[in-house]
Amino acid sequence: MSSQSFSDSPSLDSTDPDEVAASLKDSEILVADDCGATRAALKKHLQDLGFTNITEASNGQGTIEELLENPYDLILLDIKMPDMNGVEILETKNEHPKLKEVPTIVISTSEHVDLALKCIDTGAEDFLVKPPNKTILRARVKTSLEKKRLREMGRAQTQVNHALELARNSLGDMDRLLFERLEEKKELVEIEKEKTEGLLMNVLPETIAGRLKAGEKTIANSHQAVSVMFADLCGFTALSRKTSPADLVTMLNGIFTAFDEIVKKHRVEKIKTIGDCYMLVGGLPYHRDDHARAVADAALEMIEILERINKKNSTDLAMRIGIHSGPVVAGVIGKIKLTYDLWGDTVNVASRMESTGMPGKIHISEQTRNELASRFELEERGMIECKGLGLVKTFFLKARR
Repeated sequence: MSSQSFSDSPSLDSTDPDEVAASLKDSEILVADDCGATRAALKKHLQDLGFTNITEASNGQGTIEELLENPYDLILLDIKMPDMNGVEILETKNEHPKLKEVPTIVISTSEHVDLALKCIDTGAEDFLVKPPNKTILRARVKTSLEKKRLREMGRAQTQVNHALELARNSLGDMDRLLFERLEEKKELVEIEKEKTEGLLMNVLPETIAGRLKAGEKTIANSHQAVSVMFADLCGFTALSRKTSPADLVTMLNGIFTAFDEIVKKHRVEKIKTIGDCYMLVGGLPYHRDDHARAVADAALEMIEILERINKKNSTDLAMRIGIHSGPVVAGVIGKIKLTYDLWGDTVNVASRMESTGMPGKIHISEQTRNELASRFELEERGMIECKGLGLVKTFFLKARR
């Protein structure tokens, strides 16, 4: 529950709001929030985007009654209301087959992000942190409505397929053979589609891949608090001179596959590998207050796993790791070969922490140190000269307390 006004900060996306498809502007939208100022702000932004069919609800019970009485295409749902919270409303909504299909975007303050994530598990499409940026609000609303339309088209296609099946059963042998050939081709198309979607999920965060599949053309978001990590394998170049290409690639694949499992375990995002360098980030695409702690835990575990790999392979590789915390811009670039990447000073400083670090150690900035001081053992390194930054105070991350 909040009376904050919505952000009027400059948009990262220069797309004109009027680009929202005309076919979506007739959508019925329900804005459910116990704060009148928040409802009014949301309604105003939706009207600016061209939506005209907007209804308001001020409590949880009123929200459910509205949904039962009228067909809606989208719900903007406050996470905390006096009588019911977002999870309880979603659970009640899920008990009605007619309502379960209505997409819901939950809206929370930053301290209720954990509850918002529980809403996602309960069936919400997405969530926004109050006060949401206008451009992000437009993108999320547009994506949810387009996904609902695609689901409806899918159901219509199922009905068509059923009708075709009935027709096929009444045809002669030659016509039936023709139908079977067409069905084989349809199966091949579906297999290729699944392969393409699988590849998309492998190279992009799941939520970003979903937004692309739903039709978003430009994805660029600002994140005010994340932790970026670069990890470089020391000694790998020297090892490559005395190792066959096949063995070298096999070894690197084994190391990075182990790192991928660590990334998954700590719920951080792998951004990319560059040669023998591995880059990840904590705190996006969804915000989390413990982004620095999650990245620190992943870094410590990477040091440990590399020691075990060295022992198994009789090698002496070491990781030089750098971490910095701050704001970034994240987005998708490319049309044929898509890449999800980060930009900003935070990325540059994290890279400097890695390049000025030491083999086998985790080198962190003072900003990251402030995030970790209460739960990790740290060692002050002192003032270090970093290219483009001058003298900066840095620390080594040693272990969890």
